[in-house]
Amino acid sequence: MSSSPRPRVSDDQRRARLARRHLLAPAHRAGSTEEVADALVGLHATDAATVYLSACARLAEPSPGDVERALYEDVSLVKLLSMRHTIFAVTTDLAPYVSSSTARAIAARERAMLLKRLRAHTEGHAPWDEQRLARTEREVLDALAARGEATTAELGKDVPALRETLVTSPGKAYESRQSIGSRVLRLLAADGHVRRARPRGSWTSSLYPWAPVPPIPEMDVREAKAELARRWLAAYGPATEADLKWWTGWTLGDTRRALADIGAREAELARGETAHVLAGDLDDDPEPAPWAALLPGLDPTAMGWRGRDWYLSPDHVPALFDRAGNVGPTVWWNGRVIGGWAQRANGEIAWRLLADAGAEAEAAIAAEAARLSAWLGAVRVTPRFRTPLERELAAG
Repeated sequence: MSSSPRPRVSDDQRRARLARRHLLAPAHRAGSTEEVADALVGLHATDAATVYLSACARLAEPSPGDVERALYEDVSLVKLLSMRHTIFAVTTDLAPYVSSSTARAIAARERAMLLKRLRAHTEGHAPWDEQRLARTEREVLDALAARGEATTAELGKDVPALRETLVTSPGKAYESRQSIGSRVLRLLAADGHVRRARPRGSWTSSLYPWAPVPPIPEMDVREAKAELARRWLAAYGPATEADLKWWTGWTLGDTRRALADIGAREAELARGETAHVLAGDLDDDPEPAPWAALLPGLDPTAMGWRGRDWYLSPDHVPALFDRAGNVGPTVWWNGRVIGGWAQRANGEIAWRLLADAGAEAEAAIAAEAARLSAWLGAVRVTPRFRTPLERELAAG
């Protein structure tokens, strides 16, 4: 007997899915930050502003206050150093799966790396080893329990070891010194013991205190990987094995095992690649009304796949990405990236199209720029990872 041919999914069908599943078309925008985070599996949080910009781009009523509520009041979103060694903000429901599938292994590597550097390149009163690091961590947690929350500098007053210096790249022209405190707090965050509390200043401020958190429940690693793969495929599928491997940072073996565990089905993409989709998820999404979106640097949609030709022209990559592969602010029209944007010093949202999309697209993009400008108000945002087009537009 011959096997049935694999179902074929066109690029247009994949782009139509973005409108609803990524909450980008106006008719599908969300009512809360938690809804946005779950729809996208997680929000990139290496640049703190991305969480706000990504969420508000998809909220029916954009509100930085709603993002702050989720992060700092309800604490229904938690930040974890996880997929691809990147910080993601995920809901507390998903956090155990992200922690067990990905973050715990990264935390173990972070600990080993920090110990290696502490032993080799510290300037302190006593040598560092596992025991001293563990003792310092306990002292930090005790200090936080007493204070409630505190910055790294404030904790250094209670735990003098945090004020010691870690020398990186000794003897090189780019030699630098880092506070051991910043590295220890990063490690405690990676291990799930502390979180970043509300910044002292606006939501764009990088001066934030730390606060203790209850431990994230541990679960079976294989089960956690399967559930993370299922949620990702529901949001980003159909997608290739290489896409999932890249997005998670897993090994090829772990990626294939997770796809098998969730019973993923094969499909064929427009260029003939083999993709995977959840069983029962091959029906076409309805064709959405035309839509535009202005998404920030590192947005989950722009960074969702390794293979991007179906929504991003390779010719546009040099203008929209930095040399490390970080995407800058992008302009979208009906599921394609067609340009970039930036905020100028006077607050103006400047944008430029890299492809002709017609008058309807330009009017919709202008409306989105006005919507973004309205909720930003007096706030000024500069991406942490700047790209050639963003720099040019920001300079005016």
